[in-house]
Amino acid sequence: MANKETKKKTEKKNAVKIPKVKATADGKVVLRIRVRAYDSKILDVSVKQIIDTALRYDGVVVGPVPLPTEIKKYTVNRASFVYKNAREQFEIRVHKRLIDIINPNPKIVESLTNLSLPSGVDIDVKML
Repeated sequence: MANKETKKKTEKKNAVKIPKVKATADGKVVLRIRVRAYDSKILDVSVKQIIDTALRYDGVVVGPVPLPTEIKKYTVNRASFVYKNAREQFEIRVHKRLIDIINPNPKIVESLTNLSLPSGVDIDVKML
């Protein structure tokens, strides 16, 4: 019994994950772009640049949808040895936006790959 369970677990781990190109209920292909940055102003500028590029080639754009800001907090002792009550707190905020481009044509995809965005902006692109 235990061998069957371990075989199932190893089969799931070793399975090759192939990205799927799905069509929505209407048969439309969606290009989902997720943009992340530490600075919200730079993020908004780069999102506007992506949307302008998509609209230039007659793309249907949904968004930008603001996603919840991810906040990481760190507490550090100020002194190295004795003063336990003296602490500093730091935080890192990661701002996120989501953009959907419905039925992108090859010109839109090509122009988005050639787009130069400011440093500090991370982009994840998925086909749904």
